[in-house]
Amino acid sequence: PETTYSSVSSPSTPSEQDLGFSTYYEEKVHIPEDVNQMFSFRKLWAFTGPGFLMSIAYLDPGNIESDLQSGAKAGFKLLWVLLLATIIGLLLQRLAARLGVVTGMHLAEVCNRQYPTVSISLSPLFLVPRIILWLMVELAIIGSDMQEVIGCAIALNLLSVGRIPLWGGVLITITDTFVFLFLDKYGLRKLEAFFGFLITVMALSFGYEYVLVKPDQGDLLKGMFVPYCAGCGPVQLEQAVGIVGAVIMPHNIYLHSALVKSRDVDRKNKKEVKEANKYFFIESSVALFISFLINVFVVAVFAQAFYGKSNADVIQNLCVPQGVVLGCYFGQAALYIWAIGILAAGQSSTMTGTYSGQFVMEGFLNLRWSRFARVLLTRSIAIFPTLLVAIFQDVQHLTGMNDFLNVLQSMQLPFALIPILTFTSATAIMNDFANGYVWKILGGILTLIVCAINIYFVVVYVTSLNSVALYVMSALLSVAYLCFVGYLVWHCLVSLGVSCLDFRSRVRHSALTEEQADDDS
Repeated sequence: PETTYSSVSSPSTPSEQDLGFSTYYEEKVHIPEDVNQMFSFRKLWAFTGPGFLMSIAYLDPGNIESDLQSGAKAGFKLLWVLLLATIIGLLLQRLAARLGVVTGMHLAEVCNRQYPTVSISLSPLFLVPRIILWLMVELAIIGSDMQEVIGCAIALNLLSVGRIPLWGGVLITITDTFVFLFLDKYGLRKLEAFFGFLITVMALSFGYEYVLVKPDQGDLLKGMFVPYCAGCGPVQLEQAVGIVGAVIMPHNIYLHSALVKSRDVDRKNKKEVKEANKYFFIESSVALFISFLINVFVVAVFAQAFYGKSNADVIQNLCVPQGVVLGCYFGQAALYIWAIGILAAGQSSTMTGTYSGQFVMEGFLNLRWSRFARVLLTRSIAIFPTLLVAIFQDVQHLTGMNDFLNVLQSMQLPFALIPILTFTSATAIMNDFANGYVWKILGGILTLIVCAINIYFVVVYVTSLNSVALYVMSALLSVAYLCFVGYLVWHCLVSLGVSCLDFRSRVRHSALTEEQADDDS
């Protein structure tokens, strides 16, 4: 007989169909029940889709910018950092997918359900932890969104040989994003196929550059598998930290936990849930492997073309960053193919970023807006500052803006990593699928390492500003920031089994004991 599994129930809200708008997972993909084999390619195909959409965040223009800077400044020496960051990202995405499959809710919904509206803390900062958490995640989405719009604008500028100004590229990106986001009206699998097409365009474009440039394969393999950076200094260290910050993005955790809800899995059947977790992990592994290869293509191309060359060499050839160097050294075809890859990266990540914003807004606020209203709001917040910079600045200022946006997203990482570890470790939420001791320890170490690396990245960026006023403001914000992170860590440690920190349970137990004593007397 089939064993049944009782999991936490989803919040009782009106169905989205009744409210007159659609979301990504309105249509459920049927999972075939054909065989009792250990592995089925038919089932893997049915589960294929969410992991590839998630992997697009590993290929957004912010990541591409980080890759090319890494190749230009460190050569092949930091490829092992990219590999390690991708593996860590896969492990974290596994937790996100498991949360969505087991609970039937994505991370924002679970946060809204589990974190209290009013905290027992004495600090007024904690009066509305859900709202603060939502705002932090929205900041991360906006920062990522701006990078994606910048990438599209630069790609359109390159493809048009400068005829389309940067501000024009920003406006075009606004328009086509609205058009593409309505593709799911034609069916979920068609939408996923379209994203697969964009990933294929990126792979072919950047793969062509890789073959054209012919990087040294020995140096590439050495840089990928030898965790050492000979002769590296502060510049290379910053690039290493930047790779981690660009690859592991907070809103992607929220996105993946929502995308897996699009598969028709009976959460009361433990066997089906276990099977879904297995196939989603395999699919995510394949998707992130492909994204890793594409990132390697970009690093290798710019390591071969840029590394070791002086500014005088670049100026003499009238080259500037972001792909124009390829046209200078390897012909105009290389430039245009590069621009096509950047355009595909920017457009696909812009669309998935908008989905992230929708899921987060619905989950944290239980806000049921029409698709048009939600897209308009999330697009406007991200595009308005980008449009101002595009109008009054040039390509160099737009690409320089990438560093600030990476710092912004790095600061938001704890607000995704700590909650996902908290809830996937809680037996009351995950039941039989809660993290075991190995995953609790490993997840805690990974979360600590990633957050520490990104906090270092933030510190390096702030100290480079050379402004006393900014130092003071940063110090004040840091106190509030660290207090709230500490609040989330407290919740996480309780879920990991540190019972001595569960003050609320102690208070409840004490009250029940006193009540029982009064009844006995």
